Amino acid sequence: MSPSRSTNHGPQGPDPQQRRLLRVCRIGRAQGLKGEVNVYAYTDEPERRFAPDSQLQTKDGQVFTVVSSRRFKQRWIVLFKGVEDRNASEALNGLELYVQADPAEELAQEDAWYPEDLIGLEVRMAPGNSLGEPSGRVVGQVSDVLDGVAQQQLQIRMTTKEDDEEAEGLIPFVEALVPQVDIENGYVAIDPPGGLLPGLV
Repeated sequence: MSPSRSTNHGPQGPDPQQRRLLRVCRIGRAQGLKGEVNVYAYTDEPERRFAPDSQLQTKDGQVFTVVSSRRFKQRWIVLFKGVEDRNASEALNGLELYVQADPAEELAQEDAWYPEDLIGLEVRMAPGNSLGEPSGRVVGQVSDVLDGVAQQQLQIRMTTKEDDEEAEGLIPFVEALVPQVDIENGYVAIDPPGGLLPGLV
C-alpha cells in the first residue's frame, strides 16, 4: 500500500496535453548470445507490457518492440526486435523503458508518485511518531528516490541535532515509515525506528 495521499500530482511538464510516461522496466544484463536481456519490472502488468508486439519507449522516444518474453524468478527475460546478438543486448544495460499512460491509467496513478514529484520535498516527523519527536519537526529534505530490490527508498539529506551538519540517510518508501506525502504543501511525514536515519535515535 502506498503512503496516504494528500494532494493531486504536481505539474506534468511543459506540455500539459502530453500523456505522462509510466515507467515499465529497467534493462539489466544480457541473457545468452541471441540478444535477450534480463528485465526488472516496475509494472503491475508485466504479462501485458512484455507481450509479443508490445511497444516500449525510452524517455527520448526511441521505441522497442517485444518479440518474446518469459518470466524467470524475480525478473523477466525479453527479446526486442532488432536486438540480435549479445553485443547489441549488452549495449542496452541500464536503459529504462516507458509507455504513455492512457486515461484510465492516469486515473489509477492517483495514489502513486513519480521520483520528480518527491525530490526536494521537506521531510517532517509524523504526528504520534514512535521516537517521540515533535509533530511536524523538519529533519531534512528528499534528495533522491532509489529503486531497491523489494521497494523504493527515499534518500534524505538530514540536518543532525548536534551540529547542524548535513548527512544522508535512506528510508524504505512504505506506508509504515512514510505515512503521508503532501505534494501541494511540499513535504513528506516520516515515522522511522531509532537508528535508521542520522540524528534520530
